[in-house]
Amino acid sequence: MNNVKDYIRTIADFPHEGIMFRDVTTLFADPRGFRMAIDQLLHPWAGQQIDKVVGLEARGFIIGGAIAHQLSKGFVPIRKKGKLPGQTISQAYQLEYGEAVMEMHEDAIKPGEKVLVVDDLLATGGTAQAGIQLIERVGGEIVGLSFIVDLPELGGRKLLEDRGMNVSVLCEFEGA
Repeated sequence: MNNVKDYIRTIADFPHEGIMFRDVTTLFADPRGFRMAIDQLLHPWAGQQIDKVVGLEARGFIIGGAIAHQLSKGFVPIRKKGKLPGQTISQAYQLEYGEAVMEMHEDAIKPGEKVLVVDDLLATGGTAQAGIQLIERVGGEIVGLSFIVDLPELGGRKLLEDRGMNVSVLCEFEGA
């Protein structure tokens, strides 16, 4: 297997009929594929100051932890509402059907810290937007966002780039 996309399994009709689920757990399970993904996620940001790595729930925790370790930087999870102890700040965002809320510890990022945001998949960009808003509310500065998979038809990358964000993706899949 020569690229990250080769390691990603597609599961039809999950979690709903008509959805082609891009399963990165097969990538994570393969040591060569996982190492390749982490190295490639880091590559665009080489030489830039990064103080914290933020992972978006839940698969973003896996890659975010590995990237933070590689950089010898702190890791900050952004989680679904009610999952973090201590004082948190919240941000609501739109889902395909309804609304969700993400939270971050209010003291996890200090004003002026440079932050890299990571997740496995970029679809509509709603989760990433909520994460960006939380980070900016505490004064963090987004260096960029790295994703393993982009679903370009859903417009998330364009949404983030139109907001002035630097976005890097390792591969794209057509369809939702």
